[in-house]
Amino acid sequence: MAALLSKDVVFHGFATPFLRGMRLRRLMISAAIEIAHAHLSPACKALATAPSSVSKIATLHVGFKAKQHASLDGVICVNRAQLSRLGNYTGQARLISNWLPAAEEGENFDLRSKLKLPRKTTLVGAVGRLHLSKGYDVLVSAFQQAAPDDAALVIVGGGPQHAALKSLSKGDSRIHLLGHSDNVSGFLRNLDLFVSPSREESFGLAILEAMREGLPIIATAAEGPSEYLRGHPVTLVEPGSIDRLAVALGDAFYVKAAVGLSRVVYELSSFSRTDGIANVLDFYSQVARGNAAPISSDTSRHL
Repeated sequence: MAALLSKDVVFHGFATPFLRGMRLRRLMISAAIEIAHAHLSPACKALATAPSSVSKIATLHVGFKAKQHASLDGVICVNRAQLSRLGNYTGQARLISNWLPAAEEGENFDLRSKLKLPRKTTLVGAVGRLHLSKGYDVLVSAFQQAAPDDAALVIVGGGPQHAALKSLSKGDSRIHLLGHSDNVSGFLRNLDLFVSPSREESFGLAILEAMREGLPIIATAAEGPSEYLRGHPVTLVEPGSIDRLAVALGDAFYVKAAVGLSRVVYELSSFSRTDGIANVLDFYSQVARGNAAPISSDTSRHL
């Protein structure tokens, strides 16, 4: 991780979880940290015990959990449903959608040639962690149910469901599990259709990346995508339903055979990285003011 960061960021890596909370408190005191921003569960738990002088903030990538977030000073919600479920939370909260990641500089490549597929093959693809919540088992089953012989399903990502998905594919030569990729943009440019089959999804950054490449998209109407994809030319289906996803895939294959699947121009201004970062920084200031903790002019950043 350290190699990917700006030279202006001071990286403090905790190699093991042992006494993480205590080590974090010591770091905050020694580095005079005023604002701390946590993300996933272990970080939120450790941050809860930080000194009272620190403004403690978390982003809800999944949802609000009192044990993890109730003692924090501020939470950032990535969709409106999260904002509506904060209950008796007494800290400050703000809706700040995730933003479109910076485009990767990876080279373009010919995926059909790499996989030794005919030029006419319709490429259906997905990107993400291979976990049950992401619904790739639903996608594999729906693809097998609806796809013609001249289509291929290509999934990029690693995770605990890899073996189960390989077994579910049952030797179907049209299905390819490629594992991790450092060139997601290059992969997406090869596709004819992108699918996000998540059973649960608070936001879904891979969908934004597919939108940037202008891909036709089928996504499940999970919590996040059903909100931010409203008004966009995207097909939404019921999460977890093999039959509904198979129908949507079948419709897309029919259109591909009849007139072809054209690239789409999406309106992406609401997912601006510049605006998203500005909103987060403004929220930092708001929470710090509420805690009567002024932000210093020191521009050094610790992570």
